[in-house]
Amino acid sequence: MMIIVDYGVGNLFSLRCSFGAVGQDVTVTGDADAIRRADKIVLPGVGAFGDAAQKLRERGLDQVLIDKARAGTPLLGICLGMQLLFDRSLEYGEHPGLGLIPGTVRPMAGVIPADYKIPHIGWNALRFARRDCPLFAGVREGECVYFVHSFYAADCGGALVASAEYGADLTAAVQRGNVFGCQFHPEKSGEVGAKILKNFCEM
Repeated sequence: MMIIVDYGVGNLFSLRCSFGAVGQDVTVTGDADAIRRADKIVLPGVGAFGDAAQKLRERGLDQVLIDKARAGTPLLGICLGMQLLFDRSLEYGEHPGLGLIPGTVRPMAGVIPADYKIPHIGWNALRFARRDCPLFAGVREGECVYFVHSFYAADCGGALVASAEYGADLTAAVQRGNVFGCQFHPEKSGEVGAKILKNFCEM
């Protein structure tokens, strides 16, 4: 059973439809017991890191996700959901994340040129740091995906899978074992995004 985690933050409808388009039945739920029974988990997210992290804690879902990831269940974080996988975020203060991937979520301001717009919205090419990540099987260097974000994951070291250039090299995707993250929105990234979602389904 694949679960999309509903914790009050996320674009659940389009994500569910995108999985349906690649032939995957999904359950959208915030029920902790259902999530514990899942064999794959997707953590979406749109909005502010601190609010999202608090909503996970209030529902007791933070520890459920940590336990499932440590038990080997494939976990995919998308956009803010990816950022929540990291140790901490510096978005409007300092907030702890799930600590499943090492690194810090930092503002793009001061990293990208001053004349670049924030948030970063649009299509950008993937640049692969490594090609052993099963999430990107069949995805070619330079294929484009769709981003909407103002903060980015930094200092992620060996977890970095791909970056995208937006005035600077910004983290686009990460992996640590069975834990995966996409800063971009695969559900809005056309055929490339569909291939990525299908790859996750087949893990």
